[in-house]
Amino acid sequence: MKNKKFKFHIGMRNIKTGLAATLCALVYLLIGRNPTFACIGAVFGTGSDMGDSWLNGGNRLFGTIIGGFLGMALFSIYIMVYPEGYYPGYDMKFLMLPLLFVGVTLLIIASQLFKWPGAIQPGGVMLCIILFRTPVETYITYSLERMLDTAIGVVVALAINLLLPRERIIKILEFLRLRKKTADSTKN
Repeated sequence: MKNKKFKFHIGMRNIKTGLAATLCALVYLLIGRNPTFACIGAVFGTGSDMGDSWLNGGNRLFGTIIGGFLGMALFSIYIMVYPEGYYPGYDMKFLMLPLLFVGVTLLIIASQLFKWPGAIQPGGVMLCIILFRTPVETYITYSLERMLDTAIGVVVALAINLLLPRERIIKILEFLRLRKKTADSTKN
């Protein structure tokens, strides 16, 4: 097997991903909100083309939505038994374990049912965050805000990929290269 040398390359996907994440962060910082989940949605949602963006962004968005709603439903069951809720530490309530099992199982079934198996991983992340890291008083608003933030990031990524498809960028670069070449030849 040959050793391939690493070749440094900044391509269009790099630039579009950075642009999508930066636009999300800018808007969120201007309105005084934390941009983390919107930026994550933008990074996941930017692909090499629209099909890739739709698949990756759809996985992230659909998984976040399924995991969010499952997490809210299961957490509401949990707080019926433990109204004081869960706080990190050694006093973890063991009821959360069967709820997690049920949640992951339902997440996989729902993802398969909707023919979106790529939603399982991001949905599982959302489910675990809600079940193990969200305070009782904010679990519903937290879940809904994360779904909205993810959706905004994915939409920004899709818009960037729609407005800046590879073919359009190549044409613009070729036009600029020819223009520069023409300008250089007229100077000489």
